[in-house]
Amino acid sequence: MPATIETRRERADSPVARGLVAAMEAEVDQVFGAPRMPTSARPEQLSPPDGAFAVLYEDGRPVAGGGLKRLGPEVCEVKRMYVEPRARSRGHARRLLVALEEAARDLGYARVRLDSAARQPHAIALYRSAGYREIPDYNGNPLADYWGEKVL
Repeated sequence: MPATIETRRERADSPVARGLVAAMEAEVDQVFGAPRMPTSARPEQLSPPDGAFAVLYEDGRPVAGGGLKRLGPEVCEVKRMYVEPRARSRGHARRLLVALEEAARDLGYARVRLDSAARQPHAIALYRSAGYREIPDYNGNPLADYWGEKVL
């Protein structure tokens, strides 16, 4: 029987969102071999009125999440996008990205930006295939090698 997939918008300070963000941060620490820089997106920035946080549920269990942070009047940034390892390779990252783009439209944003690192080639491939074009560094993230933008 196929899994039931549901996407919900939640506050970024909810227990589910906090758990997904903590798992993402632990994985980033492991991938990069050092603790991250201080966070550039606080839960209140990833929540209404200017932000959003989406959680993807598979058979009622949260397996992915990510947020949007306001950068300016017409532009926002995808932050904290994460899919649990055991739920990968099933299209959840693409579903989550689509949900975040829908949330950006609902909030009145015209463009979405994001960054990634060469150590995350699957993420960069996803963003490119979803229509993000490479742009110059816009946020000074020392871990990033790729910056992208999509016009909604």
